[in-house]
Amino acid sequence: MRLEDRLSRELVAAWAIAKKDVAIYYLRPGTIVGGVLFPLFMFLAFTAGKLATPSALIPGLIGITTLFSASSIGPVSVPIERRTETFDRLLSAPISMNAVVLGESLSGLLYSIGIASVVFVVALLILRTSIASIVPIAAGVFLSSFCFATMASLFAAYPTESPGDIISMVNLIRFPLIFISGVFIPISVLPAFGRMIAYFSPLTYANDLIQGGYTGRMLLNPFVDIVALVVFTLIFQIVANWLFKRFNE
Repeated sequence: MRLEDRLSRELVAAWAIAKKDVAIYYLRPGTIVGGVLFPLFMFLAFTAGKLATPSALIPGLIGITTLFSASSIGPVSVPIERRTETFDRLLSAPISMNAVVLGESLSGLLYSIGIASVVFVVALLILRTSIASIVPIAAGVFLSSFCFATMASLFAAYPTESPGDIISMVNLIRFPLIFISGVFIPISVLPAFGRMIAYFSPLTYANDLIQGGYTGRMLLNPFVDIVALVVFTLIFQIVANWLFKRFNE
């Protein structure tokens, strides 16, 4: 089979998996609570009483909403499909594990972009938030959504039939990322050790892009932010593929 034909088949398969997740899992109560309501209430709890303009607060809300929504599909869909034994059909299909991981990541990507877009539009139309440029905001949301969705697929490789097991492991990563990535606490005020750790967080680069889109000021060069998110995504994809193959041989 030619490389072009094989690539086309893999992409079609990945898209079919993503569409299946869209139809089945987007409106599940667990997905809505974990991907929408939980980050919203967390954001309100940590920003209540702060004397800041909506333009200063909304970037943080978009950042954590992207993190939670993108990583809320894979941890739910994969364990449930293991329990119902429909995941075995994907493994026996004439497609590679790359297509399976990519499909699960695409479903998280689409879900996250949809939720972030709602937050952006509501803030723009109702709160009258001002933006410096929409380009870094769009880049930050798209790249980070794909990155966090792939990260969730990595954890979903763990062979369990309980979504709670996967979500618990994902939360061990999501919560620390929020507090070291400049969402609530500016990186500039962190101690030296905290600043060093922050650069190992993909949310740091996503938040920097989104903040820059609103304020026009960035901690890093936007090219650095984009490259970092792409590198994190590639690493997560490679590790996720390896884990899925290991646990499903």
